[in-house]
Amino acid sequence: MISPFEIIETIKMINEEHLDIRTITMGINLKDCANENVDTACEKIYNKILALAGKLVETGNDIEREYGIPIINKRISVTPVSNLIYKNYTVDDCVLIAKTLDRAAESVGVNFIGGYSALVHKGYTEGDKTLIRSIPQALSQTNKVCSSVSVASTRAGINMDAVKEMGAIIKECANLTADTGGFACAKLVVFSNPVEDNPFMAGAFHGEGEGECVINVGVSGPGVVKAALEKVKGEPFGMVADTIKKTAFKITRMGQLVAQEASKRLNVPFGIVDLSLAPTPAVGDSVAYILEEMGIEKCGAHGTTAALALLNDAVKKGGVMASSYVGGLSGAFIPVSEDAGMIAAAQCGALSLEKLEAMTCVCSVGLDMIVVPGSTTAETLSAIIADEAAIGMVNSKTTAVRIIPAPGKDVGDIVEFGGLLGSGPVMPVSGYSSAEFINRGGRIPAPIQSLKN
Repeated sequence: MISPFEIIETIKMINEEHLDIRTITMGINLKDCANENVDTACEKIYNKILALAGKLVETGNDIEREYGIPIINKRISVTPVSNLIYKNYTVDDCVLIAKTLDRAAESVGVNFIGGYSALVHKGYTEGDKTLIRSIPQALSQTNKVCSSVSVASTRAGINMDAVKEMGAIIKECANLTADTGGFACAKLVVFSNPVEDNPFMAGAFHGEGEGECVINVGVSGPGVVKAALEKVKGEPFGMVADTIKKTAFKITRMGQLVAQEASKRLNVPFGIVDLSLAPTPAVGDSVAYILEEMGIEKCGAHGTTAALALLNDAVKKGGVMASSYVGGLSGAFIPVSEDAGMIAAAQCGALSLEKLEAMTCVCSVGLDMIVVPGSTTAETLSAIIADEAAIGMVNSKTTAVRIIPAPGKDVGDIVEFGGLLGSGPVMPVSGYSSAEFINRGGRIPAPIQSLKN
């Protein structure tokens, strides 16, 4: 039972501290839509999404209205589309599927649809190759479609051929959407050890181990955590961790309530609650501000990584006490352009790309929504991906890169994306070349810790 005090406390969190359900994401299996004829495949894909997700937005709005809990986004994730690509498909055929996904997302009213994806951490299929080549056109010609590519895992190592290719793909995405600051890149994630039940974009896809259809919910509340820490200012770290755990417990319980209610009303199995502290550009809704509340003068100063490690661990410990099905990427996100505190830290020089990379060793994902100069070479982008993939591979954790080489922009410029994507300050990258390293190709072997059987 929820007590009157808890109800009042939750209302305060919502009204004053930016607590919300960041997303209800419906995962849909599209394997039965595969067909050698692309027009037939597209028709089946469109019809299946409308049949299963037709009432998703309406249901989310009803729950929001009845419970008074803001539900910011309603989204869909689908089977990695490369699994549906036949050998006879061309790049244009793949783009046609992307446009079908976009049309279906528009029809049901969701804000994003993820899963235009390929998992190539150990090697390519012909379908993978064709889909990856189509990504720049697909993302530049659609509004709601998000894409991801897995290039590494702890079990398989790092597919350096894929890493090299993704640097070039990102550059092409940026150039095709130069008029919007390279916006297509904001819808593309390169993964190491991706999870199958991630409700957040741009990296969500409906994994191989998932069922026919599932509801996953992503909860967020950086502002709530910061407000809780303001009450224990100056206290030892044990008290800090305990405060974050108790706050995460309360946030997760709200997410569990919404997830189960959506599952019941849509007659779709409940999957997981992802308790990720996903910030927004709104003042007060920032992971960086939480770290600064712990005593770091500016996010990026020495001690930032330790503070983030404490935060990430305490969030997970609090979440698992509130739900038996906490999953996805639960922890703390550090997307620069989507976090007011991160933006400020980057602009004043406190936060560098190298410090962000160190922080990704202990956060939920990786280098997220990083804007770099448009002149950054494809090989440098690939090298950044390789570094992040290595962190994920060696530490058996999910890492990712969502990076935007903004055409015509240089260090110090600001690129506006709008909405939850915010605005990104252009950050400097090393001027030294990694081309010879990237051009070696092949596969970096899996680490010794992968041999667990």
